[in-house]
Amino acid sequence: MYQKVTIIGNLGGDPEMRYMPDGTPVTSFSVATNRKWKNSDGSQGEETIWFRVSAWRRLAETTNQYLSKGRQVFVEGRLTADRATGGPRIWTANDGTPRASFEITALEVKFLSGGAPSGDMGTATAATPGESAAPPVADEDDIPF
Repeated sequence: MYQKVTIIGNLGGDPEMRYMPDGTPVTSFSVATNRKWKNSDGSQGEETIWFRVSAWRRLAETTNQYLSKGRQVFVEGRLTADRATGGPRIWTANDGTPRASFEITALEVKFLSGGAPSGDMGTATAATPGESAAPPVADEDDIPF
């Protein structure tokens, strides 16, 4: 079985890089995707969906170096389900409204707006020959964020 998810959106904040106890770098960042449409009554509809993205190893280092709040990115990866629900991570916001976030483990990240290496759009992938794209086998409770 195989699954892949692709999103294009804007970073909601600067990436945060941490290190696993074994020294493996992991960078997390949030991406907002927006969708607009016209309702049957002529009014505008709008929806924003947030994704929480984790990048590992060399991809973690590259995304931490070149991404910043507001940058537009293409992310390709796999969905990571909440262990408790099997779906998105669900919580209650400060205002009492229910919220959900979708977790993605990045396999490829393309920088779609300025600031990439050489000033051009850039691409970073999770694995190079001989390097695994998957994060180390660890309990998610061990991730330091």
